[in-house]
Amino acid sequence: MLDEPLPLALDIRKAATRGTGVSGVLKPAQLLRFRALLAGDEGRVEATLSCARDEQDRYIVCVVLEADVTVTCQRCLEAMPLHIASDNTLAVVWTDEQAAALPRHLDPLIVEETACKLHEVVEDELILAMPQFSYHDSAHCKEKISAYAGPAPEQEADAGKSNPFDVLAQLKAGDEHQES
Repeated sequence: MLDEPLPLALDIRKAATRGTGVSGVLKPAQLLRFRALLAGDEGRVEATLSCARDEQDRYIVCVVLEADVTVTCQRCLEAMPLHIASDNTLAVVWTDEQAAALPRHLDPLIVEETACKLHEVVEDELILAMPQFSYHDSAHCKEKISAYAGPAPEQEADAGKSNPFDVLAQLKAGDEHQES
């Protein structure tokens, strides 16, 4: 289990040339865009980024993530734990044209500066790995929903209240007499 914080930035070209990488831990609160998808700040994100050069001499970054976070169940609207795992290989490019020319098995990582912002890379990968909808198992949600549902209100037959449609019934009865 990792305990060191993930560095903020890394010179991908130097790391790839050396064949090195970095590992570290982040808190969900450090990743603002990802945090907006969660039900709370609790949790832990472990990230490993390994840099290398491939056969075509491209700079490659292998990103492996494990995250335990809290999200909102879309069925019962209660908080629930979620484990996210992601393993992706990114090719470092500097332009959109280079990104378009990559083979299908590589996703582009557009780096505009010498140092790559690692927290942004991790955050992007976490957002992509998030399920669109999160649900508890059915039994848990039924329990929660039934607690909100309470007994059905009894309808009282109150003869003293007038029905607003009685006026329409009288008009209709008047129309039937006029047709005869």
